[in-house]
Amino acid sequence: MVEHDDFEHGQARVNGVKLHYVTAGEGPPLVLLHGWPQTWYEWRDVIPELAADYTVIAPDLRGLGDSEAPVSGYDKDTVATDVRELVSHLGFDDEPIALVGHDWGMPTAYAYAAQYREDVRALCVLEAGLPGINEDDKIKLWHTRFHSVRDLPERLVAGRERLYLDWFYGEGAYDPTAIDGDAREEYVRCYAQAGGLRGGFEYYRAYDADAEHNQAHAEDPLEMPVLALGGAASFRDLPIRDMEAVATDVESEVVERAGHWIPEERPEYFVERLTEFLEEAA
Repeated sequence: MVEHDDFEHGQARVNGVKLHYVTAGEGPPLVLLHGWPQTWYEWRDVIPELAADYTVIAPDLRGLGDSEAPVSGYDKDTVATDVRELVSHLGFDDEPIALVGHDWGMPTAYAYAAQYREDVRALCVLEAGLPGINEDDKIKLWHTRFHSVRDLPERLVAGRERLYLDWFYGEGAYDPTAIDGDAREEYVRCYAQAGGLRGGFEYYRAYDADAEHNQAHAEDPLEMPVLALGGAASFRDLPIRDMEAVATDVESEVVERAGHWIPEERPEYFVERLTEFLEEAA
């Protein structure tokens, strides 16, 4: 089995931004898109098992992790295009990918599937909603509004990154110990570096643009198989309802004993559930 030390790190300039990425394994391409406040590292415990059957590609999204943080381009259509060009750069132009997105990686994965439909054979989304979809049923979280304010969150959080991010890792969890000290240190390292906070908050500031794009994409529902998972201690059926509004073939589950951090709280379950879904979607 692939071990953590076997992960290959690389960088590529695509769509005008330099992305850091991790790859492992051989086989059909499987792309994993992380959320906030995390990086590619959220997949560390599931990559080894998945790499037994797939070429796993786990980038740091624009502005996050060890990727470059440009001043613009944080709408999810653009972020998805970054990832599409990275997949091409890595040599998978002619083979449809399986695509997974968690948190802000979810609307990014949806934007990828909506823009490049022939390039995605199956889509899995975790623990987020789609801006602009089912808005009347959604409760706007306090931090969504706070992070959307220009400049202020950066000034208030700078120097207190560990304190601030620790609150999220505990609040959104069924098992607060699932994101351990090493993982928290890695996440804080990335968000405390130059541009790290701004890059993360820009994902929230693009909400209105994302909503407009998603409403346009939804006029032509996705037809590829979709797996939507929500944590029982977090968003529950929110990702399911949103995907059912924009796709025609949705399989779903509310995951017991999990909060917002499914790949870290229940990695064995996640690998088994995703692998089963991808085999059926083949």
